[in-house]
Amino acid sequence: MIVWAVVVAAGTGSRFGAPKQYELLDDRRVLDWAVAGARTVADGIVLVVTPDRAGEREPGVEAVVAGASTRSDSVRAGLAAVPGEADIVVVHDAARPLASPSLFEAVVAAVDAGADGAIPGIPLADTVKEVDDGLVRATLDRARLVAVQTPQAFAARVLRLAHEGEPDASDDAGLVEARGGTVAVVPGEPANTKITTPVDLAFARLLVSERSE
Repeated sequence: MIVWAVVVAAGTGSRFGAPKQYELLDDRRVLDWAVAGARTVADGIVLVVTPDRAGEREPGVEAVVAGASTRSDSVRAGLAAVPGEADIVVVHDAARPLASPSLFEAVVAAVDAGADGAIPGIPLADTVKEVDDGLVRATLDRARLVAVQTPQAFAARVLRLAHEGEPDASDDAGLVEARGGTVAVVPGEPANTKITTPVDLAFARLLVSERSE
């Protein structure tokens, strides 16, 4: 079984105020943590960066490619650099630096067991309502809902087919689902937080400091 990973680090950090993937988390950049996590299962890694950084060398990866204006386009750019012999492709956001090796292993194992894709999911603690034009239209059953994280793993052939025609979605599982693929859900991790704001980075730094104590 040959596993490759696409680590997406092409965001401009508009909400953060700077490209957050290059911020320091302990003694490494945020993206270095994400790459190290992916390396625990991957035979090769493609790092997708902003076009202005595409010519730079990055440690721990086999290829650095330029991303695009949307996440789906950036993933496609990374996927194009994944060798054809790959059996499984893991897609991971660089903005989630604290995904554990066991989480990477869990999504890969679910695909190896026969699922077209596998994603980590966290049960929702809050009540969720559907709102239209400022009015509540429905209260959703949170027992049937999860908040989805990365890493997400896919059979390479299925993921390539899902990206044909250059569709767009908030995550790759959505593209696979649209093609009728089966997507398994494995337990996500509360510490696998996505860094979107400076507060998120401060929380990640706190988690890292607690681990090192």
